[in-house]
Amino acid sequence: MKTGILLVNLGTPDSTSVGDVRRYLREFLMDGRVVDIPWLPRFLLVNGIIAPFRAPKSAAVYKKVWLNEGSPLKVYGLQLEKEIQEILGDNHIVKLGMRYKNPSIKSAIEQIRDGGVDHILIIPLFPQYASATNGSVVEEVGNIMRGWQTIPSFSITGPFYDKPFFAEAFARRLKVAVAAESYDQILFTYHGLPESQIRKGDLAKCCLKDNCCGSIGAHNALCYRAQCFESTRIISKLAGLAPEMCTTSFQSRLGGDPWIKPYTDNLIKKWPANGWKKVLALSPSFVSDCLETTEEIGEEYKELFMESGGEKWDLLPCLNADKDWAAGLAQWISGKLA
Repeated sequence: MKTGILLVNLGTPDSTSVGDVRRYLREFLMDGRVVDIPWLPRFLLVNGIIAPFRAPKSAAVYKKVWLNEGSPLKVYGLQLEKEIQEILGDNHIVKLGMRYKNPSIKSAIEQIRDGGVDHILIIPLFPQYASATNGSVVEEVGNIMRGWQTIPSFSITGPFYDKPFFAEAFARRLKVAVAAESYDQILFTYHGLPESQIRKGDLAKCCLKDNCCGSIGAHNALCYRAQCFESTRIISKLAGLAPEMCTTSFQSRLGGDPWIKPYTDNLIKKWPANGWKKVLALSPSFVSDCLETTEEIGEEYKELFMESGGEKWDLLPCLNADKDWAAGLAQWISGKLA
């Protein structure tokens, strides 16, 4: 018998057309774990305001990052699928599935099931846990499998921000970058979340208080914000960087409600006046480059920083399908199956 490996990432429009981007936004934002308000106001907000007005703007931005082969998230994901398949061999069936749009989780996991597997390992490719990412994948897999007559054994991995195969892969790239160039500050910028989502998952009632993310333990082990700060501490230490050289912040907020802080754009506007004019940015909340890394961090934040008096803004690429990252991930997978 074979073992199935399902790699899951967030998703991407099928093309840069306004129609495809609108369909992607509707599917993504109608997920109750992403926009966690009741169904009817969510439906009206997404379908009446966000998708119609945001789709044309988003489509134009997607065109800037689109590769010849397609969406970067999908291109790098399929390359990673191929790398993992080659490393693990013919006794495994490795497939990429997207939580939103294509290739869908449903199509990928059904291909795995139909390949005659006795176990399926599902790997959400999100280093830090969030209900809107990992939680949504778990829910979707459950919804799909409950319609199956026969269900093979399966397991789902959790966050891996603190695992050596991930942290060391980022640290190696960071170490090379800082050896080649002098920077005043290293910016670790992570995708943001509404504060309300952090509070809903805060069973210990300790999050979003003074220095609540200064360390990580049983009380905040599944707090997304705490895991992001811990990611910075782990990666920067492995790269040999002093703590004062590294800043953690959050990007991509949407709407008027408070999101987790500090906000990346607010920070970087102030840095040149304080003497930090050369910055290297990276985002360890993503394993693959995408709209939020290439365009938002690499272009929008660069423009904002330079307009504020900055002199140099570099973006460290994500892990994508690099062979050392793929080899480490494959080894971790093998350990999960042992």
